[in-house]
Amino acid sequence: MKKLGITLVAAAGMFMFTQNVQAQVEEPEEIEQIETVEEAQEKKDDYKAVDVLALPQAVKDAVMTDMNGAVAEEAWVKEKDGKSVYKLALNTDGVKTKAYIDQEGNWIEKKDK
Repeated sequence: MKKLGITLVAAAGMFMFTQNVQAQVEEPEEIEQIETVEEAQEKKDDYKAVDVLALPQAVKDAVMTDMNGAVAEEAWVKEKDGKSVYKLALNTDGVKTKAYIDQEGNWIEKKDK
């Protein structure tokens, strides 16, 4: 009778151990899938990352004059109809927003998806 009890406890322990191992294996796969979705979104936008310091002077001037104290933290560019359109990640006193502007410093009304 003792052997039966020990066998049941051992079987239950093995069952719990294998379930824990399976749960640990599944987590990295989910993370990889999320990264793949983010990469697909970047490709869908067709914007390519650029250095904020490499932005045209007209874009820098527009950010300084029109966006009271905003700082461009990241920038992306896309060629559209022979013109460059920039997507900017702006930080204004801790509030992060996205804005679109053309190469001549004209703001573009566009909602980010």
